[in-house]
Amino acid sequence: MNSPPSCILGIDLGSKRIGLAISDREARIAFPAGVLERGGPAKDMARLRAIVAERGICEIVVGLPIHMSGRKGPEALAAGEFARRLTEATGLTVTLQDERWTSREAERALREMGHRREPKPGRVDEMAATLILSTYLERRRREVPAREPSDEKTQT
Repeated sequence: MNSPPSCILGIDLGSKRIGLAISDREARIAFPAGVLERGGPAKDMARLRAIVAERGICEIVVGLPIHMSGRKGPEALAAGEFARRLTEATGLTVTLQDERWTSREAERALREMGHRREPKPGRVDEMAATLILSTYLERRRREVPAREPSDEKTQT
């Protein structure tokens, strides 16, 4: 018997804040889920562990800030280390997702939604996390071929 689908947590890691997004149970749609103010590695991990437990998270996606050239700078290395610590803290699979352009896209999306030019601190982080998770979910859907009705029949 298959286990029911569970939520996926998307993370936009910043130096001051952690933007959060959560998928629906079918892992099709990403929703903004708030912002955590950074409180140091131990506090950040404890708060994320609590979110994982409260929300029934089964997988985590962390944005990987790669330069447009494809080069990984210090922020990308920090995201990789954060993902490693998060795996240890939660026991869950943590995937790194290329996040080039997400902050700019988040700012543009907020402007289109009628937000003022300078959004409230954290709104861009939360929207960026939503875009990171949406990109991951879309990529996952494209990689899994759709099943034809005939595939589900059992042979007798």
